[in-house]
Amino acid sequence: MKALVYHGPGTKSLDEVERPAIAAPGDALVRITHTTICGTDLHILKGDVPTCVPGRILGHEGVGVIEEIGSAVTAFKVGDSVLISCITSCGRCANCRRGMYSHCASGGWLLGNMIDGTQTEYVRIPHAETSLYPVPAGADPEALVMLSDILPTGFECGVLNGRIAPGGSVAIVGAGPIGLACLLTAQFYSPATIIMIDIDDKRLAVARDFGATHLVNSRRDNPVTTVAALTGGQGVDTAVEAVGVPATFELCQDLVAAGGVIANIGVHGAKADLHLDRLWSRNIAITTRLVDTVSTPMLLKTVAAARLDPSRLVTHRFALADIMEAYDVFERASQTGALKVVIAP
Repeated sequence: MKALVYHGPGTKSLDEVERPAIAAPGDALVRITHTTICGTDLHILKGDVPTCVPGRILGHEGVGVIEEIGSAVTAFKVGDSVLISCITSCGRCANCRRGMYSHCASGGWLLGNMIDGTQTEYVRIPHAETSLYPVPAGADPEALVMLSDILPTGFECGVLNGRIAPGGSVAIVGAGPIGLACLLTAQFYSPATIIMIDIDDKRLAVARDFGATHLVNSRRDNPVTTVAALTGGQGVDTAVEAVGVPATFELCQDLVAAGGVIANIGVHGAKADLHLDRLWSRNIAITTRLVDTVSTPMLLKTVAAARLDPSRLVTHRFALADIMEAYDVFERASQTGALKVVIAP
C-alpha cells in the first residue's frame, strides 16, 4: 500500500509499505477514505517532535471503514464507518478515568507519532472501542475529518482552557486552521469581542466570515496598542496562542487583562520567554494542554444537528497519489490560500 513516510527533518516521501495487521485483541484495521494534513505534521518535519522517528507514516486524523477487528472488539463490526480520534485511549487507566486521554498509560498521541498514522490506505487502531466513533448516517466525511483533531483541539485547548465566557473578550493569535477552529467553537459561549490577529489578510478575511468581530494584521498594525484601544486599555479576558512560535506566545502576555487567561494551543519547538516580572501581580493564568478529545461526542452531535459546519475549513482536495503536492500547497498557505486539505485514498 502507499503511505506518506517521514525520513527525518525536512524529508518525506510517498512510499510503498507493508499493509498493517491486527496485533492485539483490541485492535481494528481501518481502510482510510478521508484524511488530512495537520500543522503538527509540519512541526514533525521541522524536527520539533523528537518522539516521531524516521520511517514513521505520518497523519493522526481520518475517517474510514473497518476492514478487520480483534477478538476483543465488540462495539464495532467489519464494514462500519468510523471517525478516528487523534488520541488513542484505553479508557481504563488512571489518566483515562480522569478524562485525560492524551496521557493514557498505553495510548495518548500515538498515530503518526509513536506508531504509523493515517496518511495511507490502511491504519491499525489500538484500543479501537475507545479510540473510534461511529459515523452518523448521512454525515459529510470531510466535515468529520475536522473532528479527529482540529475542532476538539481548538475547543478544549483554546475555548475551555481559556475560560471563554458570555460577554467576554478574546484575542486569538493565529488565523490558521487551529485558530479558526477555536474561533468557531468560541461562539458556543457568546463572547462579546473576538479579535483575530495574523499577518495574512486572506486568513483574516476568512476569520471575519467565521464570526470574528475585529481583525488585526500585525504586519501593519501594532496588535498591543490595537487590542488596548478595543478593550478600553484593559486587554482581553482570554488570549489564545495558536501558532507555536516564541513571538506569538510572548505577544499573548502583552494582550491579556488582569485576571485573564493565556491559553496555549500551538506546538512549540523552541523556548519562549515568560515575563513573570510583569505578570506575577496581575492574577494571570497560563494553560497548556494536549487535546484529550473528551469533547468529540458533543462536537459530533453539534455537527449532526447542523449547528457547526467544520467543512468550511476545507479548501483543497487531493488523491493520496498527490499527497506530496498536497503538502506543498499546505506549507505555502500564504500563497495558496490553503486552510485544510482533504486527501482521499
